Amino acid sequence: MEQWPLWPSVIALAVSVGIIVIAGTPLARAADELADRTGMGEAVAGAVFLGAMTSLPGIITTATGALEGDAGFALANPVGGIALQSVWLAIADLLYRRANLEHAAASLENLLQSVILIALLGLPVIAFATPQLTVGWIHPVTVCIPILYFFGLRLLRRMHSTPMWKPTRTRETRSDESQVEYSGSIAKVWLTVGLLGALVAVTGWVIARAGLGVIAATGWSSSITGFTVTTLITSLPELIVLIAAVRSGALTLGVANIIGGNVFDVLTLTVADSFYLDGTIYTAAGDESLVLLGGTLMITAALAAGLLVRDRKGIGFEGVSIAVLYLGTIGLAIVSL
Repeated sequence: MEQWPLWPSVIALAVSVGIIVIAGTPLARAADELADRTGMGEAVAGAVFLGAMTSLPGIITTATGALEGDAGFALANPVGGIALQSVWLAIADLLYRRANLEHAAASLENLLQSVILIALLGLPVIAFATPQLTVGWIHPVTVCIPILYFFGLRLLRRMHSTPMWKPTRTRETRSDESQVEYSGSIAKVWLTVGLLGALVAVTGWVIARAGLGVIAATGWSSSITGFTVTTLITSLPELIVLIAAVRSGALTLGVANIIGGNVFDVLTLTVADSFYLDGTIYTAAGDESLVLLGGTLMITAALAAGLLVRDRKGIGFEGVSIAVLYLGTIGLAIVSL
């Protein structure tokens, strides 16, 4: 498919930003209402509903890049989304001045999701080390990723229904129990979530085509562009939803949206390998993609440590560590080109 010229691509990216910003806040409100009215809790709702919905632009972007045959771009986009969305938490810490966000939104479900995410990110590392293993044109890891993901959801539901541990509550800890009485049909809420999800999915296709157009016109590295430029836009739903959730006091939902979205984004690696038809994508992506993956693993570990330690005030050690690791990962990837 012929790539878009540079300036139409830039304009398309700018318009996509506007659409995502407009759709983000009502999506957060609808998901918060679903969490309360279905009784599933903010952590599970953030992981399942918001994690899936806000990841749609990245999924479509990755699938489009893989079908176009750009392995570095297709692999870097979901990995970059995980890294950058973790940076969004550090930004939200600055906005929520009452306490450290990871402290206030204490949730064992969010901590379990971080552990699951580390395990999921370990699977592509194995794929990079064993490129000769293939089933058809894909790597066996591609099949293992969704299996581990759904097993993790099962553990998440079990922890929510029968928790065996509880975080220590302090004055800064915020409960995810609803203080709002809702009226109207819940079917209308489901419809709202579905329509907004379709809107951001279409926007994801535009972002992919525009991002590939920028790469073709400028000669920039596919991996670095996917990890930074297009990821910055496809990750905006998570940022908008996070800010909206924090402002409304749904802290657990906001944090779960980020971590749940990150866990869901690993499924996009399965999409990438399945839609890349020239062999396994891990062989074609290049060494810089492995650097990006390793850096994202370290970022996730720093976030999990922050959820455990729970600094009371300020951005916390995890917020600083995430930002430093993100910038360091980009720098190492550029050096490895």
